[in-house]
Amino acid sequence: MSQYYNPRRNRNLFDPHSKEPFRLSRSRLELFMNCPRCFYLDRRLGTDRPPGFPFSLNSAVDTLLKKEFDIHRASGTPHPLMQAYGLDAVPFQHEKMEEWRDSLRRGITYLHPKTNLYFTGGVDDVWVDPKGELIIVDYKATAKDGEVNLDAEWQGGYKRQMEMYQWLFRKNNFKVSDTGYFVYCNGQTDRKAFDGKLEFTVKLLPYTGNDEWVEGMLIAAHDCLMGDVIPASSANCDYCAYRQATSELEG
Repeated sequence: MSQYYNPRRNRNLFDPHSKEPFRLSRSRLELFMNCPRCFYLDRRLGTDRPPGFPFSLNSAVDTLLKKEFDIHRASGTPHPLMQAYGLDAVPFQHEKMEEWRDSLRRGITYLHPKTNLYFTGGVDDVWVDPKGELIIVDYKATAKDGEVNLDAEWQGGYKRQMEMYQWLFRKNNFKVSDTGYFVYCNGQTDRKAFDGKLEFTVKLLPYTGNDEWVEGMLIAAHDCLMGDVIPASSANCDYCAYRQATSELEG
């Protein structure tokens, strides 16, 4: 077996008999929505999907954007991007800002009493408007011809991500605007040469979220974990289709 990947490396496993709260991340709830079978194999039985390759350039963009907005957070001033789009807001100052950003260690959290699930998510940024409403912000980076938008079907995951963050902040007793924003950075490929730098066009894309589905989905995910039968896979799950195809060939 590869030293780099152990499909049973998972240790945060759900025990239906335990009374202790179970930590469930935003990404794992998204996994449940994509395929209940993969979710159950992961959180209940300890076999995760093979990991994807890290998006190092995207991570670099995220890090630099956070540094840039933190300069204005410290001074209480609006970022030029906000001013360019006529958005009356400033980066939100709070002692837990770095904690909310750290999805691996903590993030923004809420203990859901009906399921005893400790739901968590790591947000990119939070802004605040003059009314005191928080604005959830997510950074995205890509490189494509034409203008970036939120119209593709696969970007539904981006929108659900935004809505889960909005739900989490509301459950932490914050006033949250229905409208969040994506800071979308598009790498330009029409330059004459690379010259050791990649230039980006940055757009601010608004999205009006609706988080009414989140609690019901948490309950459904909990019901899935409580069951003793592995659920059926999603019809469009490539991972399950691959497992099925290889098992048939291997007999």
